[in-house]
Amino acid sequence: MKNPLLGKYESVNVLDGELQPCSFDPMTGFFRDGCCNTNALDVGSHTVCTYVTEEFLAFSKKQGNDLTTPKPEFGFEGLNPGDKWCLCATRWLEAQNEGCAPKVSLASTHKSALDIIPIELLKKNALDMN
Repeated sequence: MKNPLLGKYESVNVLDGELQPCSFDPMTGFFRDGCCNTNALDVGSHTVCTYVTEEFLAFSKKQGNDLTTPKPEFGFEGLNPGDKWCLCATRWLEAQNEGCAPKVSLASTHKSALDIIPIELLKKNALDMN
């Protein structure tokens, strides 16, 4: 459900709970609010909260999305292995198919990710499953 005042979809995670923050340092999210919130303008669906790895960062760079190089003009310091980051759901799924998807936080992954990634696959790769 949309929140018409903010333009964001309702902040619900894949477990149907309240969406938890992903990272404030580095600041992440389509809205740069620390959460993997989304809306119709987020064509990439930056909805999957991940713990990036060196292997994934190399994969992403090879795919044309260099997440390690700082881009000060955008306030982006570059990512390091271990950082939490809201990834595009399709990129995470590509990485999964290549065997290098980073682990995820279900509590911090937006429910919209389920439009692209099956919940079973996210649970299999979750660090916050009991």
